[in-house]
Amino acid sequence: MDIHTVSQDTEAKGRSQVSPPLTVAILNWNGATLLQKFLPSVVEYTPSHHAKILVIDNGSTDHSLQLLREEFPEVEVLALEENLGFAGGYNEVMKRIETPYACLLNSDVQVSKDWIESPLRMLQENSSLAAVQPKILSYKKPICYEYAGAAGGFLDRHGYPFCRGRIFATVEEDNGQYDKPTAIMWASGAALFVRKEAFLAVGGFDIHFFSHMEEIDLAWRFHRKGYNVFYDPTSKVYHVGGATLPSSSPQKTYYNYRNNLLMLYKNLPYERSRRLLRTRKWLDLLATLPPLLSGKWGHYKAQRKAWRDFRKMKSYYEPPLNVSSDEVLCPFSIVVQYFLWGRRYFSQLPRALFPLQQSTKKEIK
Repeated sequence: MDIHTVSQDTEAKGRSQVSPPLTVAILNWNGATLLQKFLPSVVEYTPSHHAKILVIDNGSTDHSLQLLREEFPEVEVLALEENLGFAGGYNEVMKRIETPYACLLNSDVQVSKDWIESPLRMLQENSSLAAVQPKILSYKKPICYEYAGAAGGFLDRHGYPFCRGRIFATVEEDNGQYDKPTAIMWASGAALFVRKEAFLAVGGFDIHFFSHMEEIDLAWRFHRKGYNVFYDPTSKVYHVGGATLPSSSPQKTYYNYRNNLLMLYKNLPYERSRRLLRTRKWLDLLATLPPLLSGKWGHYKAQRKAWRDFRKMKSYYEPPLNVSSDEVLCPFSIVVQYFLWGRRYFSQLPRALFPLQQSTKKEIK
């Protein structure tokens, strides 16, 4: 596969002579419209002494490359000749960047002033820290958290993800309730500050996933390696969400279910994952009832296909022999908490049962 860097204006205005410590890496695939709308905020609020901006083009067939040449000469571009997906595209760039830190940023994110300083400082000052997530708010409704990440994520005992600020379809308004830095299980890939050394040490994103759940699997492997993952509320970004695959897409349903099952199988000891997946089979079957009753056969078929493909793909992995899930999985069912007990907000959940927040390996400044 031929990979080449598209030459931009090397004498771009404001280019720092000192190499910055961080690369803001934006993955693009046929997203010229998104780049035109959101890249200006990244350029405006990314000081050259802190970071350089790099767009990774995943084999686009629209006018993305022309747009970058003509309207954003200060932005570096890495052009790939084929679509490697979210995982493959970012893995490629993380091998190539020279900075010790990166921010993997979705192309549909608007950043704000001073969004880089605090997460970067946290990574620089804490060697145990592998990743930091900023506060992710909704671009369409800025008073609310955004669905994909909100104020940092966790997994329940059955492997279902949820966030501080978003549980299932309930999204909270931002009233300052999550304005304290805290340990989290996973950080959203929409705006992920990451330590390059840690990223490469755990093997980067899983390319078998292609799209969706890669960041949760990555975070799990960070924890297994002894790293921490944190949420930093002083950095704010605004995410559109669903710009690549909307929530109504059966393909999105397929990737979410399949990759979630693969993640559980590859990160838990075999006997533990076998027991859990037996339970998940019935829970996932129950989850097919609403789509069936509403006539959404595409989502039902997507979920069934996800299970079939999971059974085929699990041969790619050898589950670990000796790892504990206690530090990663919350020991309660978010399904029970939400649907049976009516606990729609993170603050209503049993806080003492969040092991990562009770036993953070090192205090983060």
